[in-house]
Amino acid sequence: MARTVDPQRHEARRLQIIDAALTVISARGYEGATTAAICRAAGIGSGTFFHYFPTKVELLLAILALGTAEVSELAERLANVEDPMAAIEAIVDQAVADAADPRVGGFVLAVAAVMHEPKVVAALQADEDAHRALLTEWLARAQDAGRVRTDLPAARLASWVRLLLDGFLERIATEEDFTAEREEPVLRETVLRFLAGDH
Repeated sequence: MARTVDPQRHEARRLQIIDAALTVISARGYEGATTAAICRAAGIGSGTFFHYFPTKVELLLAILALGTAEVSELAERLANVEDPMAAIEAIVDQAVADAADPRVGGFVLAVAAVMHEPKVVAALQADEDAHRALLTEWLARAQDAGRVRTDLPAARLASWVRLLLDGFLERIATEEDFTAEREEPVLRETVLRFLAGDH
């Protein structure tokens, strides 16, 4: 008789492995994060690991996909927001919250080491596309409401804001003294001043 799988328990175990992997990859880099080390951190055997993730690349892709799914969740939370500037600030807040995870710097560097993997490149592009689409939507609404500059199209404004957010994340990954907590007010001020233009 086939074993019944509890979907909630299955997903909880999957997320447990992802969380452990994020910690190990952040500390050791992609190459140094062996499946044995991830299994130890997750408190599981290798059979369980490979049941969920056939390869380490598949695990990395699952971590990246989780980040992309969070963009969709944020979009749902913002769906009923009426003030476009409140939505834009919430998007910045989410970026800062993500950057504040102490594991994020090491993870960013680890992902950079496997940029030769086409699936990783595609996953990163899907994530960027999701972020940019959400931001562009709210920037267009803010332009329609007269709340942000209109000398540049919303898509171009989104591109520049993404550059600021990505640069913020990169600095956190590469400069020990550059922390999300300390630099968040400067990031917020920079984004809002840029969007205001000559308003």
